Amino acid sequence: MTGIFCYIGIGSNLGNALQNCKDAVENISRINEIQLTGMSSFYNSEPVGIENQNWFVNAVVEIKTMLVARDLLHILQNIENTMGRKRKREIKGGPRIIDLDLLFYGQDVIDEDGLKVPHPEIHKRRFVLEPLNQIASYFIHPAFGVSVRGLKDRINDKKVVEILEK
Repeated sequence: MTGIFCYIGIGSNLGNALQNCKDAVENISRINEIQLTGMSSFYNSEPVGIENQNWFVNAVVEIKTMLVARDLLHILQNIENTMGRKRKREIKGGPRIIDLDLLFYGQDVIDEDGLKVPHPEIHKRRFVLEPLNQIASYFIHPAFGVSVRGLKDRINDKKVVEILEK
């Protein structure tokens, strides 16, 4: 399959968070237009923002797809909905059964209503940069011109992010 390499952040802290993340990876891999090409370990991550909640399980997957970014986003949102995410009831930074974020869509920079790629908070979030660095340390942020490893090395976020399961 020819296509664009993309990176998707995965997170959960409700129910069986590890299984929720594994189920999300499985659901992503079942989409015909998506080829799963890489996956980080699962990480246990201290919550950011709202601290009085369960720790998160996080991971990042690398995919290759011919889908345009907007269609890929809709597929990810459909997976979230199918898994029980209720976006309208959530508090920003609060608990969630599953969260799938389109982190990078190749080297594209997209700023449209409801679709911002690269993810606008990626450079501030250790829980994204640790797993992303594990599988794509060389990847250059298209807006900043800095590698994922460079972003991770410069981050001020001191929250605990540790490997839970390889």
